[in-house]
Amino acid sequence: MDPKDDDAPAPTLPPLTGELVRLRPMEPADARDLWRWHSDPEVVRWLDVEPPQSLARTEARFAEPRTNTFEKTLLMIERRADGRLIGVCGLRDASPESGRAELDIYIGEKDCWSQGYGTDAVRALCRWGFDRMRLHLIALWVVAENERAVRAYEKVGFAVDGRHRECFRGAGRWHDMLLMSLLEGELR
Repeated sequence: MDPKDDDAPAPTLPPLTGELVRLRPMEPADARDLWRWHSDPEVVRWLDVEPPQSLARTEARFAEPRTNTFEKTLLMIERRADGRLIGVCGLRDASPESGRAELDIYIGEKDCWSQGYGTDAVRALCRWGFDRMRLHLIALWVVAENERAVRAYEKVGFAVDGRHRECFRGAGRWHDMLLMSLLEGELR
């Protein structure tokens, strides 16, 4: 199977686990939680999201299981302790030629914020990206004022590479975004 083919399935996913979370492919039954999270202004405060959708539209959009590919892998975050679905993460724009991908993540369950779940999910996903996908660099963009996220990324080993000024509009004003990256061998 050629990893350059955008439609080629991603490498078979072993159970991706951290100390606190388990990452698994998205299922159609996850649509209700995604809709609920995307309908909560606090959850989507620092996210680029599409316009609000109805629950029926969201369920229809996710009715067919998604196929993860090398180029784009989307995973659901569950707590290991009880299997509760708490968020979403993924790697996108992966390229075997450049050995690079971009990371996206959010924790949708607000009672799970600031408890280490996001940090653990990022660590597990990056470990998989470096070990199984043979990536050399994983990058991400984060709103500079989202201090909780910046701290979580730094705990895993991400470093700030640059700042894109006033490129994110949220809460009625413009915010800077930070470009952060992690090289293989820097994962903590």
